[in-house]
Amino acid sequence: MLPEITVTQLGEKLKSDETFILLDVRELPELGQARIEDPRLEVMPTSRLASEGPTVLSESVQSGVIPVYILCHHGNRSMQVAMWLIKQGYKNIFNVRGGIDDYARKVDQSVGFY
Repeated sequence: MLPEITVTQLGEKLKSDETFILLDVRELPELGQARIEDPRLEVMPTSRLASEGPTVLSESVQSGVIPVYILCHHGNRSMQVAMWLIKQGYKNIFNVRGGIDDYARKVDQSVGFY
C-alpha cells in the first residue's frame, strides 16, 4: 500500500511549522497555471527525474529523514514517482492524493486551476 496524504492534510501541514518537503513533479509549463507557494516546495519535473534518475533530487529528499509529499496535477504522476522512489529504497515518501487540482478545489482556490 502506497503511503498517501489527503489535500486537506497537506493544507494543515502547510499552515504548520512542520519540517517536510513538498516535491512538485509537474512539468515547468504547468507551474505557471497553478502553484503552491511555500519555502518547503521543491520542483523536480517527472521528465527530468526519469531521464537523470533520483540522484538529481535534493540531499534532503535523498536522506530519507524528512517526510516528502509528492504532488502533481491529479495525483497520478506523483503516485508513480512515489512508488518508483520507494522501490529505489527511499523512505518517508508520500503521495498527495488528488494533486494540486484537488487541493485548489478543497483547500485553496487561489493556487489556480487548469
